[in-house]
Amino acid sequence: MENEKHQIIADMIALAKADDIVHEREREFILAVANRMGVTAAQVGEIFEKPYTPKVFSTELERITQFHRLVLLMNVDQDTHTVEIEAIRNYGLRLGIRPEAITQILNEMENYENKMMPSDRIVEIFKRFYN
Repeated sequence: MENEKHQIIADMIALAKADDIVHEREREFILAVANRMGVTAAQVGEIFEKPYTPKVFSTELERITQFHRLVLLMNVDQDTHTVEIEAIRNYGLRLGIRPEAITQILNEMENYENKMMPSDRIVEIFKRFYN
């Protein structure tokens, strides 16, 4: 379980670094998520310095939850770069998320304040593509 928590944080850090700038809001968001999972700030610092090798989460719920975290992280600094969009698209594909679901989420996030799409809307999208 500890490795999974660290992997979640490592994936978030990798996305935050995609545009070569880790904004303070991104760092704070990562630390907040880490804190909720019981990962210390020191451990987060270690992961920033030495990233993990990516792994795919085993359950669909884990994959969807991680993808949603990354969408939130991407938008937390309110400055979404093309490289971040491509990074999250590629990560979603690596998670096994259908390309149509990824595209719809990335397109729809523009319709929400600060591009912060609610989790219930993301669940609706996934249900549409996975049922």
